[in-house]
Amino acid sequence: MNLDEHPDIRTIRVAASDLNGQARGKRMPAHLASKVFEDGTRFPLSVMFLDIWGEDIDDSPLVHHAGDPDGVLFPTERGLVPMPWLAAPTALIPLWMFHEDGTPFAGDPRHALANVQARFAERGLTPVVATELEFYLIDDSGKDLRVPKSPSSGKRRQGAEILSLRALDAWDAFFTDLYEACEAMDIPAETVISEAGKGQFEVNLTHVADPLKAADDAYLFKLLVRGMARKHGFAASFMAKPYEEHSGNGMHVHFSVLDRDGNNIFDDGGERGTDALRHAIAGCMNAMPGSTLLFAPHGNSYDRFVPGAHAPTAIAWGYENRTAAIRVPGGNHKARRIEHRVAGGDVNPYLMIAAILGAALNGLEDGVLPPDPITGNAYAMDLPRMPTTWETAIDAFAEDPAMKRILPEALITNFVMTKRQELHYLAELSDDEQVELYLDTV
Repeated sequence: MNLDEHPDIRTIRVAASDLNGQARGKRMPAHLASKVFEDGTRFPLSVMFLDIWGEDIDDSPLVHHAGDPDGVLFPTERGLVPMPWLAAPTALIPLWMFHEDGTPFAGDPRHALANVQARFAERGLTPVVATELEFYLIDDSGKDLRVPKSPSSGKRRQGAEILSLRALDAWDAFFTDLYEACEAMDIPAETVISEAGKGQFEVNLTHVADPLKAADDAYLFKLLVRGMARKHGFAASFMAKPYEEHSGNGMHVHFSVLDRDGNNIFDDGGERGTDALRHAIAGCMNAMPGSTLLFAPHGNSYDRFVPGAHAPTAIAWGYENRTAAIRVPGGNHKARRIEHRVAGGDVNPYLMIAAILGAALNGLEDGVLPPDPITGNAYAMDLPRMPTTWETAIDAFAEDPAMKRILPEALITNFVMTKRQELHYLAELSDDEQVELYLDTV
């Protein structure tokens, strides 16, 4: 998007993703866009480590101890992105943060993913990544959350209606606007389906041979869906578990890895896959206890891990097995890939993809092998389990050696401080207040 070709643009937003995946930034007149592209803009470094309420972290080494210094933020490769859900013609300039001397700021989650991508490149490898994002459409105008009234019938959807065309067609105006906006924003949206919860849908984004773009797509898609829903008069939520009685929202990740010649290193020409496939699976499994916090970063996230409720609870893998945390889908052997099924919809896409790819690369580097694949119902088996509470997940993330190979030490330290502060203050909120906090924030 070139601003010269869009003289109707009246304002711009400049923003970067903090550790919680929140867009932190500024509103500016459109004529300042050229200055941002030339000189960047400045935020305090501590802005990347705000808690979910947007508050500074108590005793953060970046605030009073350091004098709360600025970083310099420059536009990412994405350039200008339209924001079609706003009333006035507006464009977003996505940013990432650097120090004054031009070195990347280690606390920026996008840089964390860039570091993992660079590790693959050093080995002549390129990850190919796609995401599947689940969300609810919700009427939050009253005390209780409900499915919005159908624009076509005026009725509220009473059942889950998995893969129902009728449920999709009831929201045709919303999804038509959503797909037109995805095209304008260069978000490669593919299939949308009606999911297992009332008012729940899933959109698949196209696989791309660029993990940073895949994460950008997911991050921008979440902003778009929430904004477009409000434009249509209701809320959209990626909250892990907005309804106690319905399925939670997940964000599944599919990935394969190409070598220098463009060959899929997981493809052996058959159904089993290569040793490289199993090494990557083993790396993901070994890192799963420590990386659970990145897949389930909020208090509500742990309500999603209910046995038998479409979210994995055991550290296991299998072929065509959706009860396992890691699934190897069937289909054409040329597209042999791993589906990582643990993350909720409430994640920061940059940190989630960094954790998954970084763990897979650890496995490839170490040459480790996983246990045998499971068959049958993982929920009914005696298998190793992921952390089941927010507190234990925070502790595991803080100490896990696999995470120290994947993420910068400063990011780990500050993310732990952020989560421990949120854990402390969330305990003061009622269940209704917690839902209000997370509903269309994450």
